[in-house]
Amino acid sequence: MPKELMSGNEAIAAGAWSAGVRVGAGYPGTPSTEILENLKNYPDVSSEWSVNEKVALEVGIGASLGGARTLVTMKHVGLNVAADPLFTAGYVGVNGGLVIVVADDPAMHSSQNEQDSRYYAIAAKLPMLEPSDSAEAFMYVQAAFSMSERFDTPVLLRSTTRLSHGQSVVDNPRKRVMPGEKKFTANPRKYVMIPAFAREAHVRVEQRLLDMAAWSSRESGFNRIEMGSDDSVGYITSGVAYTYLREIAPEASVLKLGMVNPLPLDLIREFAGKVKRVVVVEELDPVIENAVRAMGIQCEGKSLLPLTGEFEPGMLGSALGLTPLLDESRAFPLVIPPRPPALCAGCPHRDVFTTLRDLGAIVTGDIGCYTLGVLPPYSSMDTCIDMGASLTVAQGLEVSGGVMDSKPVVAVIGDSTFAHSGITGLVNAAYNGRKSLILILDNGTTAMTGMQPNPTTGVTIHGKETFSLRYDLLARAVGIPEENFREINAYKPDEIRATLKEMLSKDGLSLVVARGTCVIFKRRQAKQQKGSAS
Repeated sequence: MPKELMSGNEAIAAGAWSAGVRVGAGYPGTPSTEILENLKNYPDVSSEWSVNEKVALEVGIGASLGGARTLVTMKHVGLNVAADPLFTAGYVGVNGGLVIVVADDPAMHSSQNEQDSRYYAIAAKLPMLEPSDSAEAFMYVQAAFSMSERFDTPVLLRSTTRLSHGQSVVDNPRKRVMPGEKKFTANPRKYVMIPAFAREAHVRVEQRLLDMAAWSSRESGFNRIEMGSDDSVGYITSGVAYTYLREIAPEASVLKLGMVNPLPLDLIREFAGKVKRVVVVEELDPVIENAVRAMGIQCEGKSLLPLTGEFEPGMLGSALGLTPLLDESRAFPLVIPPRPPALCAGCPHRDVFTTLRDLGAIVTGDIGCYTLGVLPPYSSMDTCIDMGASLTVAQGLEVSGGVMDSKPVVAVIGDSTFAHSGITGLVNAAYNGRKSLILILDNGTTAMTGMQPNPTTGVTIHGKETFSLRYDLLARAVGIPEENFREINAYKPDEIRATLKEMLSKDGLSLVVARGTCVIFKRRQAKQQKGSAS
């Protein structure tokens, strides 16, 4: 069988294609982005960057009901956006298998929080698988589609940054196995969640959890007991933490969990009966530890291991007493200078933030590379909450009356983020008669996650020309007067300053679009054009 070195994200895409996936949808977000970027290159798959994660999941639900095996991808905070359809999707079930990949980001390498997505699986009463390396990622996503159809449920697959971006060897036959063809069949009692039908569905969901828990313990193959030579302590673990544990303690007794919801309770009891002491090794929150304690089994976990950040073998070994601390006399004296992130040289956002700083504005910010405007030398961002919140937080400041010295308030948002969840904030501002200045930084791409297209760029995930959002028409549609709308060149400081000062003096809601192509994207386009010309 051909062996390939793959990242976890590449393996998930390859496994989904091998399982006969026909539809892929998602929104780019580190560390999940490369899944869809790889899936789009496989034949016979309809892939799209959706406008946001809620839309992606709803597209995925529709595709599943239409009989297609479907993969939906997002990062952990994207699952917050998709939570509304997620909870009802479990009641509705599937027709074609539906797998939702969510990539958590322990240590917050590129995220605004460090949430643990396993809670969503528990709250939404959905199964969740957690592979520990690329080989398992490849296998688990295939098994997830079969499991989805067997139990009539969407299946969550949890990745983390190290799994998504780390590489390991995958046995990849490069063979696509298509399931039997299915079509949408009207079934309102199953697919229309009015209260009467939803009550019936909830009963099915609870029974399904019991069935899956029993199956998980006895038949699934996701979970296994690996007894070592020492039974004085047994480790319950999952995901990439299992890989680290095996690296530092290859002979340890381990219960390896590949299915983290519902948990295999019978298998946990069996394993606990084989060892004298139980230690749970899991990144982020004590989800498994709390469940084991609830079973009446004494265990340790977060009393030994941190609640925050990501694990690595050396830290685990020290915390668990499995390897000695590094002998300082043998340590290589390496001091790595800090390299804080910064806006790129030539970035179109630099002059915008310089102007906002000089104007003394209160700036409500958003999610994107432009969030770095909070750092020196710009120091020109006062809030950042979530995608799209710049517009709505600015409105809250306006109505609170708590802005001191009558400082101007400017909401700053990127083009992709505006399409993702800023438009509703704009509509709310217009509807409620706000007087904020909204500043859209359009750099021609979704720069922070790797230059993906979005609804403002005029091209799809496949590079095909398509609709491009017209800011002027949108402004007119929500009633912004023509004199309160401007499009300016982000590379012209004098134009930026004059326009912002003018707009801040106007009554009513104003919208300014600062256009300037991302300098890295511009170079990439030039290189591609040069390559195609030759």
